[in-house]
Amino acid sequence: MGKARWVAVAMIAIGAALPLQAGLPDRARIADLATRAMVETGAKGLAVAVIDEGQVRSVQAFGVRNAKGDPLTPTTVMYGASLTKTVFAYYAMMLVDEGKLGLDRPIAALLPKPLPDYGNLSAYGNWADLRGDERWRRITPRHVLTHSGGFANFAFLEPDSKLRFHFEPGARYAYSGEAMMLLQFAFDEGLKLDTEGELQRRIFDPLGMSSTSLKWRPAFAANLADGWKADGSVEAHDERGRVRAAGSMDTTIDDLAKFSAAIARGWGLSKKSRASLSRPQLTITTRQQFPTLAPEAAPGERWPGLAAGLGVVAFTGPQGRGFFKGGHNDSTGNTLVCIAARRRCVLIMANDVRAEAAFPALVRAILGETGVPYKWEYPGLVEVPLKRN
Repeated sequence: MGKARWVAVAMIAIGAALPLQAGLPDRARIADLATRAMVETGAKGLAVAVIDEGQVRSVQAFGVRNAKGDPLTPTTVMYGASLTKTVFAYYAMMLVDEGKLGLDRPIAALLPKPLPDYGNLSAYGNWADLRGDERWRRITPRHVLTHSGGFANFAFLEPDSKLRFHFEPGARYAYSGEAMMLLQFAFDEGLKLDTEGELQRRIFDPLGMSSTSLKWRPAFAANLADGWKADGSVEAHDERGRVRAAGSMDTTIDDLAKFSAAIARGWGLSKKSRASLSRPQLTITTRQQFPTLAPEAAPGERWPGLAAGLGVVAFTGPQGRGFFKGGHNDSTGNTLVCIAARRRCVLIMANDVRAEAAFPALVRAILGETGVPYKWEYPGLVEVPLKRN
């Protein structure tokens, strides 16, 4: 399909929201930027939401959702990927506010049995593998939410597929979905809280996120996004039957924009808990996020001001403090970037991983220079500039 045709398709699905505020590009300009990002990267689908003063100002979607050419719309169900972790962290902070969770209380204290005694549970993790290493007793929710639990990203990435510690809990940042699943297990098994049900009750339903779930719903099939991989091949949307805090969320740009606005203004949390969420908790000492267990850099070679928040990454840039979180798989690219001043965010969701190359330029064109260290988040990424038509 030619570039002109893609531009036409891209303009089919445009959503509405509150008027944009001074200092932000207008909706037509955002549409132009998004369309150019698709042209420059070859991405087939892209959605962009803008939040200012904690309110959704613009939600737009462009391109197609599948190989048939059905349009991607603001209400198309897309894969949330690791943005799930931020939603889960928000839920955890609600439990902190209610006194049900202590960030520095060992997770082991929430469980009626020693963790290894639960065995290897396909829905959660290989807890039996930790028998003989007592460090599981010391992992806290803060360690999990700052990615400092000591595990690799997932056990299946280990040479023998066995879960193990690589460092003392709390010692350093190393991204881990495995640890996130441990905290979910503690909520489900120890606190007897159903994660999916609690997220629906506490966050999704009150915010009107009617097409968001950590578990597949048959109703999603009517307006569902497949994805495109780096080689241009199509990958069907995975119908995830298990609730996984590490990344099983299905959602829409319309829904997730509502959550992004909520987190920007601190909805549903005490002022202290909302501040803790995006406050620097643990200095990040690696030059890049992946591979997970990348070696620590010398102090002079680290990204200044970069630190783990709770379920997000905190940074300091030209506009002051902010936070960001990405979501990625072979056919998905998502990013949320927020600036504390004016509670301003950009949320981008793409059902084509090739779009990630344009994320830095697209965020910069909407928010201005933020200081997000994209070379840390996307090591090896060749950034694509947005050329003017």
